[in-house]
Amino acid sequence: MPGRTSLCEWLIVGLGNPGREYEGTRHNVGADAITVLAERHNEKLRAGRDKALVAETRIADHKVVIAFPITFMNNSGQAVGAMWRRYRLTDPQRLIVIHDELDLPPGTVKVKQGGGLAGHNGLRSITAHLHTQDYLRVRIGVGKPPSREQGANHVLSRLGAVDRQILSDSVHTAADAVVEIVTNNVDSAMRTYNSGLTPGPSA
Repeated sequence: MPGRTSLCEWLIVGLGNPGREYEGTRHNVGADAITVLAERHNEKLRAGRDKALVAETRIADHKVVIAFPITFMNNSGQAVGAMWRRYRLTDPQRLIVIHDELDLPPGTVKVKQGGGLAGHNGLRSITAHLHTQDYLRVRIGVGKPPSREQGANHVLSRLGAVDRQILSDSVHTAADAVVEIVTNNVDSAMRTYNSGLTPGPSA
């Protein structure tokens, strides 16, 4: 409704699939970044009313909601749309979605402002529910599978120790990128993380 005040300044969502069998997979790096953000702010993600695990906290004195939809990846928009309405957000530039990206090399982190969906079903669902794709994205590279037919296995299979460490580092870097967006702005984050000179993850 016009004139209603937003209940938060930012909604930060990490995509993945619920369940222990999906933990530690490439497809869940967005969810992993949300866990890192919660831990850094001494918060626990708790089940909310919108098919998501949610924590409310502050980043640089900005009131934010961090969340992991538990709808499964392909239906992420159900949870994001419900939270969008609950927290009375209206500007898609105040939504940050963290997700895995096949088109980026493993461990690479890039910030994107709107744009295409790159075949990502989680983004497709969010776009369908919000009727816009102008939201911000923090993309965590997981690399391409050897063939298109192996795509599902590539993102859902568990990782070896070396690959897991690479993605663990990038998850922390993605959390840093979110903080940069909220603290400064998306242009600053894109200059920092899209330059190829991405700083190392914070402790």
